[in-house]
Amino acid sequence: MSTAFEPFDLAGTKLANRIVMAPMTRSRAYDTVPTPVMAEYYAQRATAGLIITEGIQPSVVGQGYTHTPGLHSAEQIEGWRGVTDAVHAAGGRIFAQIMHAGRIGHPSLLPDGLHPVSPSTVRADGQLFTGTEMLDYLPPVELSPADIEATIADFATAARNAIEAGFDGVELHGANGYLLHQFLADNTNLRDDEWGGSIENRIRFVVEVVRAVAEAIGASRVGLRISPGNPYNDIAEVTHRELYPALVDAIDPIGLAYLHIAEQDERALTVELRKRFSGTLILNPYTPEGVTGPGELSLLDDGIADALAFGVLFLANPDLPARLAKGGPFNELDQTSFFGGTEKGYTDYPALA
Repeated sequence: MSTAFEPFDLAGTKLANRIVMAPMTRSRAYDTVPTPVMAEYYAQRATAGLIITEGIQPSVVGQGYTHTPGLHSAEQIEGWRGVTDAVHAAGGRIFAQIMHAGRIGHPSLLPDGLHPVSPSTVRADGQLFTGTEMLDYLPPVELSPADIEATIADFATAARNAIEAGFDGVELHGANGYLLHQFLADNTNLRDDEWGGSIENRIRFVVEVVRAVAEAIGASRVGLRISPGNPYNDIAEVTHRELYPALVDAIDPIGLAYLHIAEQDERALTVELRKRFSGTLILNPYTPEGVTGPGELSLLDDGIADALAFGVLFLANPDLPARLAKGGPFNELDQTSFFGGTEKGYTDYPALA
């Protein structure tokens, strides 16, 4: 049998297998507070070796979509405790993905006159659903050096809140065009201070967030997700083949629990980053059809990765590890639910994280 189904020690967190549930935005929170249907959803998938939650904003201004949850208030912490208790009762392990949307958002989603922020005032090409209509993205507010330091502190506070809420650890979302990725990318970070310009300066924000969160809750409870070369959310990375090795070299001494790569069509870069990272590598592999399936399990046996992240297949198959072990059968995703359907009153949007 594949090594995918063997127990695994993730920097001290004991996993039942090497099958990871990838983070997927579900938009089921009520006024940014986790709901009972979210506890049910995650508990149903507790046979995953590790669950990584949907993106959770670390601050009010970090929200990028409607009905997404936060980790910056007492009510949110209590709501997440219901989720973690349900997952642990079912024998699972769960990390909170901390995601600041940066420029991907809209003032209509934010209170008190707040406006989306980013390293530079570069508007994302595209539109956002506000709950009632589609609106164009607007130019974000450029973060000042003081704002950057405050944002780093927000990540650390959210990580402490995650542990208080019962999570086994956190994943920092440095992928898919959100704030951490915006600091890394050539087209969204046009700064000429210590937070932009050279590769060393463009990776600085991510490194400082990683360091602050590791100091707050312990490096063995922290993972980082990256997506080198991913154009999602109007990102253009010209220098990613040089930047991401430099980033991995910078964070490796911190001793994180894992590095999570959302792979584009560049296996050679994945292999290079694996060589440079001394900890666990979780891989969400590139597939031409866009869905990770049983055929990718061989990546674990071949040593390309230590654990494998599955997304869409977990939505339709809550008991995915058992189905993978048996070779199927696999349910097909209900597209009416995936795209704009509702369940128990909560809008169920596509997986965006």
